[in-house]
Amino acid sequence: MSARMKRKVGAGNVAVIEPSENHYYQPLWTLVGAGAKTVSTSRRSTASLIPAGVKWIKSQVQEFSPDKNCVRTHDGKEISYQYLIVALGLKLHYEKIKGLPEGFKYPKIGSNYSVETVDKTWKALQDFKEGNAIFTFPNTPVKCAGAPQKIMYLADAYFRKTGKRSKATILYNTSLPVLFGIKKYADSLWNIVKTRDLNVNLRHNLIEVRPDKQEAVFEKLDNPGETVVFEYEMLHVTPPMGPHEVLKNSTLVDKAGWLDIDKDMLQHKKYPNVFGIGDCTNLPTAKTAAAVAAQSSVLDRTISRVMKKEKPDKRYDGYTSCPLVTSYNTVILAEFDYSGQPLETFPIDQSKERMSMFYMKANVMPHLYWHGLLKGLWGGPGPYRKIMHLAASYTDSSDDETSPRDKTQVNSKGNSDFCVKSIKQAEFGRREIEIAEQDMSSLISLRKRAQGEKPLAGAKIVGCTHITAQTAVSLPHAR
Repeated sequence: MSARMKRKVGAGNVAVIEPSENHYYQPLWTLVGAGAKTVSTSRRSTASLIPAGVKWIKSQVQEFSPDKNCVRTHDGKEISYQYLIVALGLKLHYEKIKGLPEGFKYPKIGSNYSVETVDKTWKALQDFKEGNAIFTFPNTPVKCAGAPQKIMYLADAYFRKTGKRSKATILYNTSLPVLFGIKKYADSLWNIVKTRDLNVNLRHNLIEVRPDKQEAVFEKLDNPGETVVFEYEMLHVTPPMGPHEVLKNSTLVDKAGWLDIDKDMLQHKKYPNVFGIGDCTNLPTAKTAAAVAAQSSVLDRTISRVMKKEKPDKRYDGYTSCPLVTSYNTVILAEFDYSGQPLETFPIDQSKERMSMFYMKANVMPHLYWHGLLKGLWGGPGPYRKIMHLAASYTDSSDDETSPRDKTQVNSKGNSDFCVKSIKQAEFGRREIEIAEQDMSSLISLRKRAQGEKPLAGAKIVGCTHITAQTAVSLPHAR
């Protein structure tokens, strides 16, 4: 958001309060925990990511004072603001499980949710000999709700690859009453669970780890107070999570301690110059990086309108995505909205395991994050989804099989040295251009630049087999 705000109000008017020396692309840690990536590939220095000219205040927020339009940092400084974007993320609470975090000093335990413990997951996988491999999901909201079971599927694949699968009993103990919240994808996951002989225990919440005995204690949530003890050879812990104390202690939150913002406009319900994005908010959607990308586009528009004293007009539909890694080369790409209905980008059935989606998860999405989202150029796949589904729904109903070159066609200037297969496609093309103009902000900024520089001045189009919407939007202004 700092990159977007820099373009809006100038670098000198933007500041980022962030205490960390390094920034991590955490969605990659699923693959790090399975040995397919390294932690270093998920890390960038914070200094390299702060937009040029934007002030980096290397400190922690100690107190919010929205009635005074200021925040106080850990070192006692008060910083005033005209507009505030709260993007605190959430806090991991390993300490709410008895025996943790000190239990991570023992072998056989790991967690893909922390940079300190993700490599321990990979070590536990490698050291596995025989017994139970247990994967947990806590009784709280979490970020990336698919991640606790992704590592289970990868563990299954790793054990098969190394000849250990027959010696492993794989258990997924989740506090939830379902395997996954969206039925379309849950049905596919249940099929995988059955096919690969995985064991799912619903409504089981991890409350204690006894690392010296290699035991994990779970409460049966449908029978409060009743517990069951599992021995483990490997244990992957997804910790309880919640809002940061500094946020919970402020007047910005709802009763549960999450930032209280309008779910459509991302503007605070009480303080109109305060906005929120990401995991710290009370938005009723899954907390993922994909959700943040979609929110960033809406928030950019909302703030622009508020600065102009106009009513926000762009609504966030709750879009979020969870690339459910099911092996070392397959992914089910779950995408859905506030209503829990699939909101898929590609005009294919995304509930199926696909190698192409794994490639996108492992290689394309990190690139979009570093070079798109953090630079304020990627606001989610919304506009591309519209174009792809529009293209998929277009059908040429013409029964005329005459070659287009046998028809003489003349443009407004009398030229006839061209052919058009079907003029009916023109309306589809116009709609693609409209979507590009409305939703692809980075494209529009390039078009404005081209208007001034005219890089194609004097050039002629002598032939073309296909023009994309992006080219059609930009080309006329570059000549």
